Amino acid sequence: MPVTLLGASEIRSLAADLDVTPTKKLGQNFVVDANTVRKIVQAARVQAGERVVEIGPGLGSLTLAILETGASVTAVEIDHRLAARLPLTAERHGVEPGMLAVVDADALRVTELPGDPRVLVANLPYNVSVPVLLHFLETFPDLERGVVMVQAEVGERLAAAPGSKIYGSPSVKAAWYGRWRLAGTVSRQVFWPVPNVDSVLVGFERDAEPRGDDDLRRRTFSVVDAAFGQRRKMLRQAVAPLFGGTAATSSAALEAVGIDPTLRGEQLTIDDFVRLAASVH
Repeated sequence: MPVTLLGASEIRSLAADLDVTPTKKLGQNFVVDANTVRKIVQAARVQAGERVVEIGPGLGSLTLAILETGASVTAVEIDHRLAARLPLTAERHGVEPGMLAVVDADALRVTELPGDPRVLVANLPYNVSVPVLLHFLETFPDLERGVVMVQAEVGERLAAAPGSKIYGSPSVKAAWYGRWRLAGTVSRQVFWPVPNVDSVLVGFERDAEPRGDDDLRRRTFSVVDAAFGQRRKMLRQAVAPLFGGTAATSSAALEAVGIDPTLRGEQLTIDDFVRLAASVH
């Protein structure tokens, strides 16, 4: 029996049955268009036999589209009512036993996942998308690739290149883990309720080799935070607290690793930040 997808009317009746009203607090905007959830799954290149982790499955529209490919899913859902109903929805739509595992938890607090997923696919709440992504990439090094739907402004920042006005702390921290790209746009009209922001798909591929250990990552992120905390200032001023407290000492540290002290944070690549962080004592 093939897996069938949720339609718009069934999504609304499911929500009514569970007494679920989509809330801004949880960033809940349910996708009610089957073509859109299939587009997300195709962009993530999900294959039969793969294990996918989905964050925030909600009522299950994207979950079923992933399961339709023959992949299995570990779904992390913070809303207890939605987490409890998802297995029943999957069963009624032709999902075989054992293909879906539901983790009833806050994604920002999850430290273990059943099934050792290698692919991340999600429609992420706008208010926590970057923290959730960084948490999962840090906590689950076996995640190799993924596609997430996020607010357009957030997605463009994640995929931004050095030198652009939107390149910032999220861009650099995401780049620590791998390569990011914009993978498509999503119409507001496919959501219920219709959001007042545009959405995009963002894809990532984790680098084959990590850039460094957790200590270097923390130091790198501290330098990034300092550089973009005062992004209009030259680096020699912005990062001075990390290098002796004066512009002269930070200038010397920057020059020692081949970085012009008069540059600003938005002009540095992830590799520049890593080199600089490695010199922090």
